[in-house]
Amino acid sequence: MATQNNPGGLSDEATISLQRSLYDPGYVNAMSHFYRGELGRIMIWRQRLDITTNWAITSSTAIITIAFSNREVPHIIFFFNLAIVWGMLWIEARRYRFYDAFRARVRMLEAHFLVPMVMENREMLQGEWKKLVCEDLILPSFKITKLEAVGRRLKRNYVFIFILIMVAWITKIFLHAPAPLQGLPAFYQALRVGHIPSWLVAFVFVATLAIVIGITIYVGKKTTGEVSEFRTHRSLWRI
Repeated sequence: MATQNNPGGLSDEATISLQRSLYDPGYVNAMSHFYRGELGRIMIWRQRLDITTNWAITSSTAIITIAFSNREVPHIIFFFNLAIVWGMLWIEARRYRFYDAFRARVRMLEAHFLVPMVMENREMLQGEWKKLVCEDLILPSFKITKLEAVGRRLKRNYVFIFILIMVAWITKIFLHAPAPLQGLPAFYQALRVGHIPSWLVAFVFVATLAIVIGITIYVGKKTTGEVSEFRTHRSLWRI
């Protein structure tokens, strides 16, 4: 039977066992090292995310500089810029899935081990968290889909890089056009480069912009990301 002063509904034996597990020096030491190790792992993956973002920014900066420094450079160079950034985004999204999988373990330890220790509340936020952590250690799994990972990286960084490329692309066409552009038809004709027709350039431009904005908005509405904004729902926590 559960005691009256046990709000979690745990039996006396379960409460004593839980108390021993939380405050046992060996258990606390092992969990502390486990938390430190997982925290170090996600920091390494976080640094790998920053590397791919830096590559995307550096390559875009170099291509934009080359495009504007020489009038003879065709604006089709931004095709390669988009290809490079899409490649970096795909690599970073894959890395983010690994980062998010390990971050989930850290959050589990913070919510179900550190919080009860800090609050000195042995019944707080227990549940099946130990079983979930053990299952994830035995059979690691991703916690988000590829599309969600791409959307999160777009929302955080890459949407601004893509917009910068689009603005630079349009500016390059206007500044280095063979003749002054008067109206939309003239601009459309200026999209043509050699054997590459205007419709193909326009399609790549519009499709890229639509995909980037569409994925960013869709994923932004479906997920909250790593950290939520401060709102009134925090007052509903049991602490």
